Amino acid sequence: MPSTVTRGVLDALLPLRCMCCDTRVGSEDGLCPVCWNGMPFIEKPVCYRLGVPFSYDVGEEAWSPRAIASPPVFDRLRSVAFYEGSAQSLVLAFKFGGRRELARPMGKWMTSAGREILNTDSLIVPVPLHWMRLLSRRFNQSAALAQVIAKECGAAYEPELLTRHKRTRQQVGLTAKERQKNVRSAFRISPQRAGHLDGRHAVLIDDVMTTGSTIAACTKTLLSAGALSVDVLTFALADPSRSDQEGSAIP
Repeated sequence: MPSTVTRGVLDALLPLRCMCCDTRVGSEDGLCPVCWNGMPFIEKPVCYRLGVPFSYDVGEEAWSPRAIASPPVFDRLRSVAFYEGSAQSLVLAFKFGGRRELARPMGKWMTSAGREILNTDSLIVPVPLHWMRLLSRRFNQSAALAQVIAKECGAAYEPELLTRHKRTRQQVGLTAKERQKNVRSAFRISPQRAGHLDGRHAVLIDDVMTTGSTIAACTKTLLSAGALSVDVLTFALADPSRSDQEGSAIP
């Protein structure tokens, strides 16, 4: 650990910067006041299934009207924030801007947001990329987040359990039905890792959930292969009821 004097010198030479806007801040992995106020955190009380906030407390394990009308294939979804403002800036910087160092603070926030669905017996499973997209992007942002989350909560990290064998189109600009068709039959369980899934609780990790088509396809694959239950943990959640996020720039 650097001494106080050494830390002071480093801070003077390399001042700490806001993760979003590069403004000087007082702590590592911090946000400036403006970006903090622009972070649309999702706070309790929330829908038990979809993790979207209620305007008032309606009791434990309450379902939102959307969850009642169309229950998801997964058990529960938890997210740090809505996909807008500072949360959107962080996701785009992380995913497309080469800011891989954001995996650690974003993953820690996700661990906190998902504490009720994470335990040491969970299998932490990132949404996979097709190998050709992984080659072009050079890293899987979901896997980077999953690795941090597994370390934080003491669960098993399973980056090779779920594979994407079908090269799908980019999801940007597709309607909900087109997204569902695009990812249909795109995922498989690795034969070498299939035995690790039987009767286990899996937590599926992704950076953003939009229409949920990719998450649903992954969940069905995990359940069909023997998972006892599947929960989902994302950094951001695109909620069409808050704004026109259907066409947001999220692959």
